[in-house]
Amino acid sequence: MSSAPYPFGDYIVYVDESGDHSLLNFNPEFPVFVLTFCVFFKEHYINQIVPALQRIKFKHFGHDMVIFHEREIRKASGPFAFLTDAARRQEFMNDLNDWVEQSPFSIIAVAIRKEEFARMHTAKGNPYFFAMRLGLERVEKHLRRREPQLRVTHMVFEARGKREDDELELEFRRVCDGANYRNASLPFEIVFAGKPINSCGLQLADLTARPVGRHVINPDQPNRAYAIIEKKLDRSQSGVVKGYGLKTYP
Repeated sequence: MSSAPYPFGDYIVYVDESGDHSLLNFNPEFPVFVLTFCVFFKEHYINQIVPALQRIKFKHFGHDMVIFHEREIRKASGPFAFLTDAARRQEFMNDLNDWVEQSPFSIIAVAIRKEEFARMHTAKGNPYFFAMRLGLERVEKHLRRREPQLRVTHMVFEARGKREDDELELEFRRVCDGANYRNASLPFEIVFAGKPINSCGLQLADLTARPVGRHVINPDQPNRAYAIIEKKLDRSQSGVVKGYGLKTYP
C-alpha cells in the first residue's frame, strides 16, 4: 500500500549508539563513539523484518516480550543466560545472524575516534552531536537517491533522559533547519522511544553499532558480526563504502 496521499515518506530510520560520548574519561579498550542509522523501507519492515524477529523470539523464548540487547546477548545475561549452553548459543546465534543478513535494510555508520576528536575540538566538543550531523547528512543523500521528492521521514532514537533528550532534539532540529553541509532544510522528524519499548527496528540497530566500533578499532581482527553488517553499509555508485556507509572522524 502506497503512503503517497500522506506527507510521510516510505522509509523509517532507527538510530543506536555504542560507546559513551564523554571525552574526559573513556574506556581505552573502546576509544570510539559509534552512531548507526538503520534505514528501512516500511513495506519490507512490516512484511518481512518484524515477522522474522517474532519467529525467533517464539522459537527460543516461547513469547515475544523479550527485548534483544547486544550487550546482554554477548554476555549471556538476563533473559539470555541460556546462551551459556554452547549448543543453544550456536543455534540462537545462527538464527540471529541469518535474520540480520536476510533483512533488507541499509546502514549509515559514523565512528568518532574520541582521543583525536578531543584534541581537535577540546573536551567541550560533543561527539554525539557531531556524529549525528554527519549521519543526517548522509542519510539525506541516501534517501534522495530513492525518493527524489523526499517526504517527512521519522528517525527513532532511544530515550536517555529528559535533559539529554531535550539537548539532542535541539541539536537535531538545528541540523535539520540548515546547520549542515548543504545549508539545506532536511525533512526529518525525531521520535524518542523509552528503553522498555519492544521496537524491532531499535533492536536491530542495537546489534549493529558495537561491531562497527570493533572494526574501526582493529580492522584486521576477525569479526563475524561486522562481516554481515558490512554488506548493509551504504555505498557510492562505484561501490565505495568509506565516507558513505561508514564515516570515520577524524
